[in-house]
Amino acid sequence: MGRVVLVIGGARSGKTAFALRRASEAPGKKVYVATAEPLDGEMEARIDAHRKQRGSLWETREEPLDLGRALDAVCRTHPVAVVDCLTLWLSNLLCAKADLEAALAAFIDSLRTLPGPSQVFVVSNEVGMGIVPENDMAREFRDVAGRLNQRVAEVADEVFLVLAGIPVKIK
Repeated sequence: MGRVVLVIGGARSGKTAFALRRASEAPGKKVYVATAEPLDGEMEARIDAHRKQRGSLWETREEPLDLGRALDAVCRTHPVAVVDCLTLWLSNLLCAKADLEAALAAFIDSLRTLPGPSQVFVVSNEVGMGIVPENDMAREFRDVAGRLNQRVAEVADEVFLVLAGIPVKIK
């Protein structure tokens, strides 16, 4: 049975750096599963900079929508994976008008059935600590993200909250 580590925090809190650091300590081939899409020049530059920071030890797989299937596939060949990030993935699903419940269920199922000795570090934003959003879509995003984070935390072996670059183990 594989291990799941959820790393959650606010934007620019240091959560991805922490997940990558922890994952780098594990033995075996490593894969970074990116949910971001290079939709403009600024995002392309960010993605390129992040890829260079990870270095040659990390293979990158891009999957903006079918994260459950992608995770199943990469865990067959890579014992260590970092999924970054769930809230970008959720945004992609909402914009694509995808069947949210089916996509979320498939992803949670992929976490529950990880082949041993897989280790998956899942990165997500905590979006429920601020004010109530003004519009319907933003409230839907916040609500679904909160429920998704709870579902991942439930199946996770460990959960870390990262604040100002400092990881705090909460499970």
